[in-house]
Amino acid sequence: MTKIVIGADHAGFSYKEKIREYLDAHNISYIDVGTYSAESCDYPVIAKKAAQMVASGEADKGIIVCGSGIGVCIAANKIKGIRAALCNDLYTAKSSRTHNDANVLCIGERVIGEGVALSIVDIWLNTDFEGGRHQARVDMVE
Repeated sequence: MTKIVIGADHAGFSYKEKIREYLDAHNISYIDVGTYSAESCDYPVIAKKAAQMVASGEADKGIIVCGSGIGVCIAANKIKGIRAALCNDLYTAKSSRTHNDANVLCIGERVIGEGVALSIVDIWLNTDFEGGRHQARVDMVE
């Protein structure tokens, strides 16, 4: 069974809560590493915690939200073994999985609407890596 780690800073807290509802509704196991309110906090702390859980195998994939998605994506990608992708549309959500085997999804709450964000989560979680010619490229990144 797939286990997801989710996290957000204060600017992504609302969408993280919506993602929790999505995961609950689809019976997907998850670990919530915070934040647990809209009170200001530091996105690198949350992103690092989530990314480390994916890198260590404690979680299979991660979803991290901040205001733009950029900060958490940069922070997550500092962790060895993480391929975090900032996705603001359905195409990048799908291709980040099929071509790049992204293991962390980053979303910007201030950039996209809630419905689009949840559609991105759905596509990202339900799209497999194609492997083949893409595996060699993923190996080059590693």
